[in-house]
Amino acid sequence: MNIETPSGKGAKDENFPVGSFLIAKELRPHVAVYYAFARAIDDIADSGSLSPEDKLSRLDGMDHALSGLPGYSGPEYAKATEMRASLLETGVHFEHARDLIVAFRQDAVKNRYQTWDELIDYCNHSAAPVGRYLLDLHGEHEKTYAYSDALCNALQVLNHLQDCADDFRTLDRVYLPMNWLEAAGEDVSCLKAGTSSPGLRTVMDQCLTEVRKLLAEAGKLPRNIYSRRLCLEASIIYRVAHNLVDELARRDPLAERVKLSKLRYGLCAISGTLTGLLS
Repeated sequence: MNIETPSGKGAKDENFPVGSFLIAKELRPHVAVYYAFARAIDDIADSGSLSPEDKLSRLDGMDHALSGLPGYSGPEYAKATEMRASLLETGVHFEHARDLIVAFRQDAVKNRYQTWDELIDYCNHSAAPVGRYLLDLHGEHEKTYAYSDALCNALQVLNHLQDCADDFRTLDRVYLPMNWLEAAGEDVSCLKAGTSSPGLRTVMDQCLTEVRKLLAEAGKLPRNIYSRRLCLEASIIYRVAHNLVDELARRDPLAERVKLSKLRYGLCAISGTLTGLLS
C-alpha cells in the first residue's frame, strides 16, 4: 500500500530557507530528513482524495513507524523510519516529530478555529516543533523555545493568510478566527470573492496585529542562540517574517499571491545577516 500522497510541494514553496548553506554541513542531512517527513505527513492531511478516516489511518501508520513498532518498517513508511534513525543518531526529542503528526491529525478532521488562542494551539503543534527541532539539533538551551515558538507561529499564521482563499477553495479549511469574522459581520463565504471585503480586511489586520506581537517576542531569539550559523539563519527568517507582514498589510491575498520578490528576499538575507553578526 502506498501511504504517501505527494503534492509536489517542496522547500522552494516555504517562507523560510530549508537546510540552507547556513546550517552546518554535517547537520543538513538531518534537516532534510525532518523536512521530508514533515512534507510527507502534511501531504497526507491535505490530500483531496482521501477520507478523514483514511488520513488518520495513514498518519497512525507513520506514527507507529516513528515509534519503531513491528510491522511498520516497510518502504511505504520510509520517511518515518528515516526520521526515527535520525532522531536516535542526534538525540533530538521525538516529540518534535510527533507533534507534527498531532497537528496533521487535527487537519484531517478539523476545518474551523473559533478563536485566536485555538489557532495558536494548533500552531504550537504544526509550526513550533520545527524551530525546537533545529534548536535541539544545534544543542541550544530550552530557554530559547519560547522565542522560537513565537517566530515559527508567526510564520505559520502569515502562511495561512497568504493561502486563505486556496485553503478554503480546495480543502474547505479556514484558519481565520471565526469569532473575529462574526464580529466583522462576515462568514467564510467572503473567501470566495476575488477581493477582500472590508470585514475580511479587518480580520486580516487583526491577525497581523497579533503576528507583530509574536515577532516582538521572536526578536529575542537570535541573540540567545550560541551557534553563529543558526543565529544568522534565525535573523534572516525574522526579517522575512517582518517583510511579509508589511506586504500582507498593503496587499490583498484574495486578489494575488502575496510573497516577497527575489530582491526583497535578498535584502532580508543581507539585513538579517548583519543583524545576526552584531547579536
